[in-house]
Amino acid sequence: MRKSFTAAICEAVENDERLRLILGDIGVYGFKELAETRPQSVINIGILEQAMISVAAGMAMDGRIPIVHSIAPFLVERCLEQLKVDFAYQGLSGKFVSVGASFDYAALGCTHHCPSDVGTLLGVPGIDIVVPGTGDEFESLFRSSLYDGRNTYYRLSELSNSSSLPVTHGKANLIRRGRQGTVIAIGPTLDIALEASEGIDVSVIYLTTIAPFDSETLRLATDALSIYVLEPFYQGSIYHCVSQAFRRKKISIQGRGVPRQFLENYGTRDEHMKSLGMDTQTVRADLENVFL
Repeated sequence: MRKSFTAAICEAVENDERLRLILGDIGVYGFKELAETRPQSVINIGILEQAMISVAAGMAMDGRIPIVHSIAPFLVERCLEQLKVDFAYQGLSGKFVSVGASFDYAALGCTHHCPSDVGTLLGVPGIDIVVPGTGDEFESLFRSSLYDGRNTYYRLSELSNSSSLPVTHGKANLIRRGRQGTVIAIGPTLDIALEASEGIDVSVIYLTTIAPFDSETLRLATDALSIYVLEPFYQGSIYHCVSQAFRRKKISIQGRGVPRQFLENYGTRDEHMKSLGMDTQTVRADLENVFL
């Protein structure tokens, strides 16, 4: 996804003088050529993340369109107040692109993990949240929302689905319809959900936009009110979004995601996924227990 991000940003900045790419000493090498050809459009603030957001807000007030990029914990957790006050509260528009979710940088330890980003930003009014499943999906979602005048957080990961789908900002994709319940797969978890649910009569809904949340598609696609959510961030982060879609109805929500605990072990992303039960075999066992 990072390569797609770099290509999409370079193309956009080359063609629009209003765009400003603002970096926090992360990803600088990937934009080296762009910085040489458009030095006024690429600004490396350095390891000053809160200042990076405030500088971006100043540019937004001056009619620029800031695109801010860093590792997820540095962009979201470290800068939450600036995102909330400088952008959302003032009604400014910025585009915020993170990498490293949730533990792509597992070898660097828990300081570089960020499974809390989606749940955290859901608590800030006025920020759209996008979780693409492939690089091509990111490009499509980014281009379609670049000029919408809203704040948008794009959560990129090294984990990726095997193929891309035609995705639309703010809309869910109904992949398969079933009668026993519904599996919601978010971003790069779709391949796991499809393989794990093979032969089980459930609907599969694919979300690449968390906010705004597409309640309508979920309601129309769900016959049995038993729902399983596969989240690549903290488990339960979107449960309230799902429950709000079915107000006045009793529903059962179960699922799997990153547990709400500090992951103190080192290792690769895949090793973390397996140890946390976010692998096809474990999810299959969950689904059999829930739906069969």
